[in-house]
Amino acid sequence: MEDLSLHILDIAENSINAGAKNIEIVITDSLSNDLLTIEIKDDGKGIDAEAQQKVMDPFYTTRTTRKVGLGLALLEEAAKDADGQLKLESELGKGTKVYAVFRLSHIDRKPIGNIVDTIVTIIAGNPELNLKFIYKQDDNKFVFDTTEIKNRIGDLEINSIEIIKFIHQYLSENVNKLL
Repeated sequence: MEDLSLHILDIAENSINAGAKNIEIVITDSLSNDLLTIEIKDDGKGIDAEAQQKVMDPFYTTRTTRKVGLGLALLEEAAKDADGQLKLESELGKGTKVYAVFRLSHIDRKPIGNIVDTIVTIIAGNPELNLKFIYKQDDNKFVFDTTEIKNRIGDLEINSIEIIKFIHQYLSENVNKLL
């Protein structure tokens, strides 16, 4: 995967497949500390201790549709390539947290990519999901929460074309201010 936003999409899809109803994605650019962090938390079924030991192996997967599980292994490799690391915390029945750290200025750090399209794709394909997206850059912070949008739109579907266009424009305007 060329962009970190594609890793985020893959992990979010894993969360949804694990029964998550709530996902929080936090991206933090700390220019002062020269760090980029990505945190993805869900309330899915979680991963047992034995499987946690195996999930970084690209040849381990619980899926029946394919024989490899590259998502976490590739994200861990991308983090290590940029003097970073990946941590996984999970508890059965409570959910999972993936935390990746990258040296922001490292020449091998992958670009964030099109995070707006990633967030919109998650929302459009999973209207029942509550997604909270937070983008921080030093003292600046942008928060987007689908729960708030759903409360404001009433009976309209969050994945209707009009609402998706609005969300895309709103995210683009606010995220691009921080990039």
